[in-house]
Amino acid sequence: MNLSRRQFCTALGAAGISAATLPVFGMEVAPQSLRVIAYNIYACKGWPADRPLAKRAVNQGQMARRLAMELALYEPDIINFSESPSEEITKEIAGYLGMNHVRFPSGGNWPGTLLSKFEITESANAPLGYERPKDLFTRHWGRGVVQLPDGEPLIVHSAHLYPVADPTVRLKEIPAMLKSMKPDLDAGRSMLLIGDLNHGPDTEEYKLWTDAGWVDTFAKVGAGKGLTIKADRPEYRIDYVMAAGPIAKRIRESRPLFEGNFRVNVDDPESFALSDHLPQLAVFDGRE
Repeated sequence: MNLSRRQFCTALGAAGISAATLPVFGMEVAPQSLRVIAYNIYACKGWPADRPLAKRAVNQGQMARRLAMELALYEPDIINFSESPSEEITKEIAGYLGMNHVRFPSGGNWPGTLLSKFEITESANAPLGYERPKDLFTRHWGRGVVQLPDGEPLIVHSAHLYPVADPTVRLKEIPAMLKSMKPDLDAGRSMLLIGDLNHGPDTEEYKLWTDAGWVDTFAKVGAGKGLTIKADRPEYRIDYVMAAGPIAKRIRESRPLFEGNFRVNVDDPESFALSDHLPQLAVFDGRE
């Protein structure tokens, strides 16, 4: 029987046994997967934010716990938040999930957060190599390096690009990001780009990413249209997990989570979701 490392370690933990000290004979343990979620969390206000139950959850300080519990069902290893709430709340969420976290300050009022079950060994906000222009990256963009259990360093770019239909600002932001990313792309390092990119897959912005070597995980293995906003009747795909380098060859699954408390029940006028966006989940196979 083949067991994933996650299943094997969970079973051992339930029995009070440490996998680190146990020799395994006669059992094939499959390489561990990596589970990644990109999620614009709408500042943890719930959506629609004016619904009485959403207001009550916020006023009673429940949102961090609600968000963490829903995310935990998907066993994420790495998460990106766009439109993060206060750092106090993101720390609370990270605590519930048992994750390290790095906050990426915003040029406006929309900070980002990178969370990981593994050590984040490096981080940099808007790593342009020069002062951020005032009109660019007014949401957030940050780079982190996550040390995976197998020793592989994984470079993660957490991003929330400029909104609105006019692509002018995004068409400045993306080339600046790609210039910063070029040394890592040229070196063939494993990289992820995760977040709310605020453009569809049929745009000039999207083509800039793919021409540079980024692989859209949903386009590679997903089914259907992959719509991520809004959480009641999704119409657009603007949230992504993209991959480059060796990890891009290990994509197993990619889909928006239009389910559970991530979605609004349109038949219930009291219903609210955790955000107006849906999380985008991607799963990668581990290295052999």
